[in-house]
Amino acid sequence: MIQLRPQRAARYGAALTAALMFLTGCSPGGPEPRSKSGGADTSAPSPDPLTWRTCGKNLECATLKVPQDYTEPDGAQIPLAVMRHRATDLGHRIGSLIFNPGGPGVPATETLRNLPKAAGTPGAFSPAVLARFDVIAVDPRGVGGSHSVRCLTDKQRADAAGTAFNPAVPGGKPLRRLLTDAAAFTDGCVKQQSKEFLASLSTDNVARDIDQVRAALGEGKITYYGLSYGTVVGSMYATLFPHRVRQMVLDAPIDTTKWLGDSLAFLNDVAVASERTLNAWFETCRAEGTAVCPFGAGNPQAAFDTLIDTLEAKPQKIAPNKGVTPGGELDGAMALETTRALAGDQKTWPLLTSALLAAQDGNGTPLYTLWSSVTVSPFPVPTTMFEAHTAVRCADWQTPAGIAAHKAAAAKAVAAARRIGTRAAYSALNCARWPAPNKDRVTKPLTGAGAPPVLVVAGRLDPVTPHHWAANMTRTLDSAVLLTREGVGHGSYGINSCVDSAVDAALVHGTHPADGTVCKADVPATARPLAFADR
Repeated sequence: MIQLRPQRAARYGAALTAALMFLTGCSPGGPEPRSKSGGADTSAPSPDPLTWRTCGKNLECATLKVPQDYTEPDGAQIPLAVMRHRATDLGHRIGSLIFNPGGPGVPATETLRNLPKAAGTPGAFSPAVLARFDVIAVDPRGVGGSHSVRCLTDKQRADAAGTAFNPAVPGGKPLRRLLTDAAAFTDGCVKQQSKEFLASLSTDNVARDIDQVRAALGEGKITYYGLSYGTVVGSMYATLFPHRVRQMVLDAPIDTTKWLGDSLAFLNDVAVASERTLNAWFETCRAEGTAVCPFGAGNPQAAFDTLIDTLEAKPQKIAPNKGVTPGGELDGAMALETTRALAGDQKTWPLLTSALLAAQDGNGTPLYTLWSSVTVSPFPVPTTMFEAHTAVRCADWQTPAGIAAHKAAAAKAVAAARRIGTRAAYSALNCARWPAPNKDRVTKPLTGAGAPPVLVVAGRLDPVTPHHWAANMTRTLDSAVLLTREGVGHGSYGINSCVDSAVDAALVHGTHPADGTVCKADVPATARPLAFADR
């Protein structure tokens, strides 16, 4: 649900949401049938084998057409972009591993292409996994190369990016303006694609698409790793196709009962989770003392609030820097959003401290450059990726249409998360007036009954998917084991040696740690700043 641009992930050390998933088994099988209730009565035809073409170093690409509506398998089709990274040890290859990179809205193919740059970030595959599996990336319908959703024109997006948000106002703007924006957004969605297509973007159809890919690969079962929103996809697949699952790992899990049933409570939990990770940075900075973390001279909370207010009252001018930033202004809302993102990954805390110190000294360029890299957020940001992000959420979510519920939720979020709550407020307005409701989406509990035991992995302080969601997912799934990583960050596999060993064992060998196992952080968190040359 959160990510920095893949090409900048190593540079900024931010959490690149990448996940893995998919296949092995004895004999290939066709897709299981479905009905409008998620049961069986209509089956999509078995797809032809994929035709691969070279599209990069050790990469192959293909396109698979799938039914837009699985109850009408001979009707409109959607092209899915598929990419494969071949196993590096073909003599010991297990099969294919499909991954979902979360978001929703993050193109899996782009994530796979940038894998060499993503080492050390959540979801980055270990050499052991890369050796044994063909890694398969599938852009979910409506995302990336799979007929990406478009709701805003280039001008509208540019105008939205240039609009000043007030961090003290719930939603960043007066409610009347937020409602106008929601109308423009949703009207734009139906102008640029059909309501039928928008209604088809639900996660149950994404899971059915995965099963089409499985069949096109000629595999009988899948091995799956999902990160963040990818855990909803994984839980859905295990529920609809339990006998097609070989092994499954779900990292930074979402509480699927809230995702499918209560979007306003879902967003409130996200705001509180982000507030807690920001508070963890404040506490670490204060506890380490001014000799280690000089920001705020012992009171980082007060210094931060003053900086946000100062930047909002008088934004800093940012000069253009060729190849880095086109320049502009850094205001309080932008600084708050950047801080929220960087505070959510303890590896980037030194960078955050440095950027805040620089801004405090009148150099807002580091914060501004980092702000321009935040492309996926649980709260609205004006990017192409957010359009797909919103469309998938609205296809899945149950969101009240009446504004009173949103006003109450906004007040609750601001009260529960003093700094971040305003970012969460009114984040579901687009879904409240969504013009393409999915009337036959799957809403039953995602239990995965009949699938093998699932390894659920969760960070103790996750800025997007709080730890209690992992506990809820473990209880909801028919058979699951919970592994906890101590520390702050969204996603655990790829950044922690203890978690890496457990996930590799689950994916490769199908063995799990004891339920309730806890992995300690490899490196203690610190707010010690990096040194900017011009500071």
